[in-house]
Parts: sequence; C-alpha cells; structure tokens
Amino acid sequence: MGRRKPGKPRPAPPPANLVPGRVVARFGARLIVEDEKGRLHRCTSRRKLGDLVCGDNVQWHTDEQGDCIVQVREPRRSELARPDSHGRKKVIAANIDQILIVTSPRPAFSPGLVDRYLVAAEVLGIEPVIVLNKIDLLDTAARGELDPLLDEYRRLGYAVIETSVKNGEGIADLETRLQEHTSIFVGQSGVGKSSLINALLPDAEARIGEISEATGKGTHTTTTAWLYHLPHDHGAVIDSPGIREFGLWNIEPHQVAAGFREFREYAPACRFRDCLHRKEPGCAVREAVEEGRISRRRYESYLRILASVENPDL
Repeated sequence: MGRRKPGKPRPAPPPANLVPGRVVARFGARLIVEDEKGRLHRCTSRRKLGDLVCGDNVQWHTDEQGDCIVQVREPRRSELARPDSHGRKKVIAANIDQILIVTSPRPAFSPGLVDRYLVAAEVLGIEPVIVLNKIDLLDTAARGELDPLLDEYRRLGYAVIETSVKNGEGIADLETRLQEHTSIFVGQSGVGKSSLINALLPDAEARIGEISEATGKGTHTTTTAWLYHLPHDHGAVIDSPGIREFGLWNIEPHQVAAGFREFREYAPACRFRDCLHRKEPGCAVREAVEEGRISRRRYESYLRILASVENPDL
C-alpha cells in the first residue's frame, strides 16, 4: 500500500465550555455580548465567522488569558441589510421580527423613504410599523398634507402610530406594540428615535453607560446599533444609526413589485407572468392605477424604487 497523502489539517473543535449570548453592540472589531444573566462582556470573534451584528445569537468562551472569544454564530432568522458606500452588503441588525419606521414633520416626512423600508420589510417577511413622531409640531396645514398619506398606508393594512415625546401622546400605544417582539427603530437622523427609546425605556441611559463602560471608551456613540430590553424583558428594541438613504440590498426587480402589497390583487391578471408593470401590454396593475384602484403616488414611488434597483449606480 502506498503512503496516504497528507490532507488539510482538521479544524480544532470548539471548546466544550461555550456560553450562549447575544450581541448587543459592536464597535469595530470589538463586540459587546450579553449573557443569559444580563451581564456584559467585551469580546472578539473568530475571523471565519464574518461580521457579527447587533442581535446575533452567539456562543463564546473565556480563554486562558481571560479574554472573551466568540466561537459560534447561530443561524439568523432574519437580517436587515443595505449597500455600503462601495456597493457591498452591510448588515445592520439580525434576528428582528418588527421594523419601526420612525418619521416626523421635521425633518420633512419622506413617503419615498417609507416606501423603501416597507419593500424591505415585505421582502424579508418582517412586520413593519410606521411611527409619526413629533406630532406636537404639526399645524393645521401640515396635518392636512400628512393625513392623506398616513390614511393611504392604513388602508393598505399597515399599522400607523402617532407619537410625541414632548406631551406623551401615543407612547403607551407604541409600548404595547413592542411587547414580545425584537424590534428595530429605523429612520433619518433627527426624527427622534433615541428620544422615543428614552421615553419607552427609563433605564436606557443606564444601559448606555453599561455598554459604554464595557467598550472601554466610556462614551456613547450614535454610529452603531444598540439593543435594549423592554421592562420585565417583554421584548427588545434595537436603535440603528440614522440612515438618510436606504438602499435595498440584493433585491430582484420582481421582488420590488412583490413589496407593494396592493399590487398582489391585480398582478395575477397581467398578460405576462414576468410583468414589471411599466409599459408591458395587458398590465392589470397599471390599469388599476389608471382607474384609481391603486394610488398613483405609490405607483410612481414603485417605479423610482425599481429604477434604483435595476441601476444602483445612477
């Protein structure tokens, strides 16, 4: 018998004393991992695991030097991602089941941005909720402009909650909506996401202090996502960095159409199965738009999102 050729060395098995945890924040290569007793640990991870993000469930151990090393990342149930400045996938958070799309009168309410988030939620199968914050800033004219847009979303079956941290309006309704979910707050900078979290979570500032201390920096940063627990651990909330432009990562053109739920009633009647509802003959969706059964504003928003997906560099 000939000598067996040496193969690649087998990877060492993970340590036997792995501890389950959850990533609650990330600062560069440094992770803040929470164990099952709520204690925070400053960790690094094995390179082969790739980028870990807020919300990831992991397993870790302490090495001989006393350093926390993440060895295993559990499979993700969901992930919210967007392209970075180089067009590469950037995951924002993992294992979420509800997206809170926070808007406000100032900065100006952007239905186009809301629609992009809704498409992402529909494609990912994550429940979206639209939150109009700072309603104390609304005057009669602004209310007249916003109410038709909000009613449009309500007719489509989307939950819309109006809130004001200043006078407390809607905060109890929002708190009820968050129960038993892992939710992420998304939206432009300045819409009041952090203020809402502070109103919902009395211990948020203390939590920031704990996480900041665990990073070794002692200061809070708004450039990373943070996970907070609701009172009595009846859910969790992730506060994401402000996103001015939300790009849809790795979504095909037909998925954009599927992300507009009002199209679903009419799309099966289109002449072509691969109809993208632009100029194709026999398009039942476009016919519904012309007859007023589908909002023209939403349809035009769909066309803009579709164009951005087909030509991301434009």
